[in-house]
Amino acid sequence: MPLYGVDGERLLEVPVEKFAALNMYERDDLQRLLRNDITPLGRDLLVIAEEFGRWEDARRRIDLLAIDTAGRLVVIELKRTEAGGHMDLQAIRYAAMISTMSFEDVVAAYEGLIARYHPHDDVDARTKLESFLAVDDESGEEPTVSSQVRIILVSADFGREITTTILWLNSFEGMDVRCFRLIPYDLDGRVVLDVQQVIPLPEAADYQVRVRRKEAERERALSRAVGGRDLTKYHIVVDGDELPAEPKRQAVRIMVEQLAAKGVPLREIHEVMPDRGMRRLPGRLSDEDSVKRELASVVASVDQVRRHFTDRPLVDEAHEETYVISKMWGLKTEQVLTELANTFPDAGVTFRAADG
Repeated sequence: MPLYGVDGERLLEVPVEKFAALNMYERDDLQRLLRNDITPLGRDLLVIAEEFGRWEDARRRIDLLAIDTAGRLVVIELKRTEAGGHMDLQAIRYAAMISTMSFEDVVAAYEGLIARYHPHDDVDARTKLESFLAVDDESGEEPTVSSQVRIILVSADFGREITTTILWLNSFEGMDVRCFRLIPYDLDGRVVLDVQQVIPLPEAADYQVRVRRKEAERERALSRAVGGRDLTKYHIVVDGDELPAEPKRQAVRIMVEQLAAKGVPLREIHEVMPDRGMRRLPGRLSDEDSVKRELASVVASVDQVRRHFTDRPLVDEAHEETYVISKMWGLKTEQVLTELANTFPDAGVTFRAADG
């Protein structure tokens, strides 16, 4: 996404650069800069180690290891490429390896960082950590490190495989994985970085935690529901305005329609949706009979045709294609709604579960 400068009555586009073109590297530049100032990733963080790998048979190392004010360790992995590689899988392994670290282990790691980069500073690692964690000396409180580990992934961009994995992981209560996009610009020889948290969206993070908790409670209650059916309804929220609560099958359809109305291309929406959930048909099919005939040629049975909103086709005039939304979502409803909202944040279309 370009930046724009103002020149009198004109807007001048500042194009996005590549880190390689700017001669910026992961370890020598991005890692060094964030080690010296981690606040772009969170003001509740303190970096305690770099290239950390104090475990048996460690062949790879954590780029940056931090701790937050709640006593949770934070694995920070960096990539300057746009695909992100396998950083999500690496970070999960690292999180598991450090989940048993004690406060004494954290002190030792931080002492190593201070000795390496600030050998002449009068900084005591234990005192600094106790102050950061707000430990009350007079109460005799013992500092503790949580067994829950956060993960922060930082990259020029993230491929679909990584974003899908992170959205799925974050659907579990207790998981906290965040993705930050670093976008470099060259402003007359000066490198400027646009740091954006893309998963979860900052304004939606607290809401998604509540959604996960509510989802867990709802799954536990399903066995007590009539016939085991989950009858939760959802509000689609457009630019802050809630639409009336709708059943699951209608909620997904309405969110797709609202995203399309806000200018999100149907082809891009289709990339997020499972193919069986959003069928792509050739041609501009505006009447229901035509949609049914074409859909019957790609699904297994007439019953499958009835499981789609054939009366509400979405026509892509530019590409002469038609899309039909499924009515069958079940327990994947919130997962699909969440991924749609997170993939197209600029559209201003989100959702929430209806009360009761």
